[in-house]
Amino acid sequence: MYQIKTYNAIAKAGLDRFTDHYQINQTDDADAYLIRSVNLHEQDLPNSLKVIVRAGAGFNNVPIDRATANGTAVFTTPGSNANAVKELMIAMLIAASRNLFAAADYAAHNSGADISKRTEHDKTKFSGQELLGKTLAVIGVGHVGSLVANAASQLGMKVIAYDPYLSSDAAWRISTDIHRAKTLPAALKNADYVTIHVPKNEETTGMIGAAEFAAMKPGVTVFNFARGGIVNNTEMLKALDSGQARGYFTDFGSDEILNRKDVVVTPHIGGSTGEAETNGAVQGAETIMNFLETGNVQSSVNLPNLQVPFGTPYRITVMHQNIPNMVGQIATILANANINIENMSNAAKDKVAYTIIDVNHLQKQDAVIIDQLSAIEAVYRVRLIKK
Repeated sequence: MYQIKTYNAIAKAGLDRFTDHYQINQTDDADAYLIRSVNLHEQDLPNSLKVIVRAGAGFNNVPIDRATANGTAVFTTPGSNANAVKELMIAMLIAASRNLFAAADYAAHNSGADISKRTEHDKTKFSGQELLGKTLAVIGVGHVGSLVANAASQLGMKVIAYDPYLSSDAAWRISTDIHRAKTLPAALKNADYVTIHVPKNEETTGMIGAAEFAAMKPGVTVFNFARGGIVNNTEMLKALDSGQARGYFTDFGSDEILNRKDVVVTPHIGGSTGEAETNGAVQGAETIMNFLETGNVQSSVNLPNLQVPFGTPYRITVMHQNIPNMVGQIATILANANINIENMSNAAKDKVAYTIIDVNHLQKQDAVIIDQLSAIEAVYRVRLIKK
C-alpha cells in the first residue's frame, strides 16, 4: 500500500485516479506528495518520500537539491495548463491591439445625458489595429508557445518562433506556416508583438533586457505569461518611457510596474481554470503511480528520462550521483550475491544518475541486497519493485 499526501485543493478527478493500492492523507510519512502552490522550502522531507509531483508547470516551490539528497524524484505536469495560458494570451493579444482595457475604463467612468454624443466623439482615442498581417515573435515554443504560435497563425498573423532548445516533439506541434528564427535578435527585429513562453532558470532570468529592447522596432507590445523575472522590469519601463515599447501585458506584478496606463497586470491567472486544475491533478496522479509501480521516469525535474519495459518479477532502481564506477559497484554487489541481471539501464542528468536493474529472482536476500546497495556512499535511494 502506497501513501499519498496532498497539499492545496487537488481536483477530485485526479484523486479518483488512484487505485485501491493507494491511501490518501492517512499519514505524514508518505511515499508521494501531490501538490500545487505549497512552499516546501520551509518543510522537512520525510525519509519515506520517493516522489513529489507539482500539478503545474513550475517548481519554484520545491527544494530540488534537498529532494535529490533525500532520494526523492520531482516531477511537474507539463502541458496540463497549456491551453488555459494560450487562451489568456490570445485574449490579451486582442485586447492590446484594440485598446480594450482603456476603452472599457473610459466607458465605466462616463455617464450623463450626452453620453452617446461624447462617446461618439471620444471613441477615436481608442482606435486600435487588426492582428491580420501583423508579426508576432514567440520566444519559446514548448507546450504553451506552440499553441500560441499556431493560434496566432490561424488569426492571420505572421509568426516568427525562436527556441534554441526546440525538441523534435515540439517541432511536430508547430504549423509549417511558422518561420523559425535562428537567433533571438532575428526573431525580435520585425515583430509588432513579442510574447515569451520559456521556463525560468539561470539562463532565462532577465533574458529580455536592454539589448533585446534595442533590437525591437519602436512601438512593440510585449507579453510575459511565462514567469516573473524573465523580462527585466527596469529595462521594460525604460522602453515604455522612450516609446520603444507601446505596452506591457504580464501575469506577474511587482511594485515598479503597477499603476501605469501602458502596463496591464493580471494576478497570475494564466493556468487558473477548472480544466487546467483537473488536467494537472489527473496527470500528477498518473505520474506518481507510474513512478512508484515501475520506476520509469519521463520529464522529471531532477532525474534523467529512463523508460524500460518491466518484464521480470523484480526491479531494482538506484538514484545516485553521476560519478565513475557507480554501475560497476552496483553490478558487483549483485554478482557477488549470484543474482543474474536480465537488463540494466542507466542514464544521467547533470550531477544525478539513475539506474534500473531487472532480475528474475532475489530469493530471500532482497533486504540484504537493498542494504548493500544503499550503503554505497554516492547512492541517494534504492528501491525494490515487485511486479
